[in-house]
Amino acid sequence: MPGHPFEQGFDLLVVPNKLDDPLHWKKSRRIFVNSMSDFFHEGVSDEYIIRVANVMMEANWHTYQVLTKRSERMRDLLNSKLGFAAMAPHIWWGVSVEDKKYGIPRIAHLQAAAVAVRFVSAEPLLEDLGSVNLTGINWLIAGGESGYGARLFELDWARNLIRECKRQDVACFVKQVGRQPWDGGKHLKLASSKGSDPTEWPLDIRIREYPSAKPAGTPQAA
Repeated sequence: MPGHPFEQGFDLLVVPNKLDDPLHWKKSRRIFVNSMSDFFHEGVSDEYIIRVANVMMEANWHTYQVLTKRSERMRDLLNSKLGFAAMAPHIWWGVSVEDKKYGIPRIAHLQAAAVAVRFVSAEPLLEDLGSVNLTGINWLIAGGESGYGARLFELDWARNLIRECKRQDVACFVKQVGRQPWDGGKHLKLASSKGSDPTEWPLDIRIREYPSAKPAGTPQAA
């Protein structure tokens, strides 16, 4: 697709001419920052990240969801150069948590950032996370993997997170069960290729909550 941002495949590419787009969208939107990439990738300069955050602050009638796997860099910038945007309630800062080894440590980094709204994206979830500390987290998204070669998703993994969220007063949103949903040793045959139709799921995992506007509180010790 010549001229399209994905013309170079998944190579890192910044598109500064798109920066002002949210300013021209007059109707409020929920904006994912940024799909198919990582806002805090090491190839993106601090200066460019700050430019994006300035636009998010100016176009404050939208809600922005910023998700990263580079949680240490996000924490450090939010506690320094991005401090001007950190406590804005319309900007939600989140980390990907796919497993215990790589994902769980990112939660602590997020908890150590002084921000208004924190969220965890456990999607795709690749294993049971067990008991997880969600102190200061406003929202948790859970789901299975979709697409070719998707790995299995045990519904009990989602059930565990639903219980953890309820116990710790965190809004929980089960997004999808993916292409390989398993429940009680049985593979669920679903019409939805991504497992994204809640009417096909067991009743107890049809949970789709959103966070309240209240701040999550002060940062936790790293």
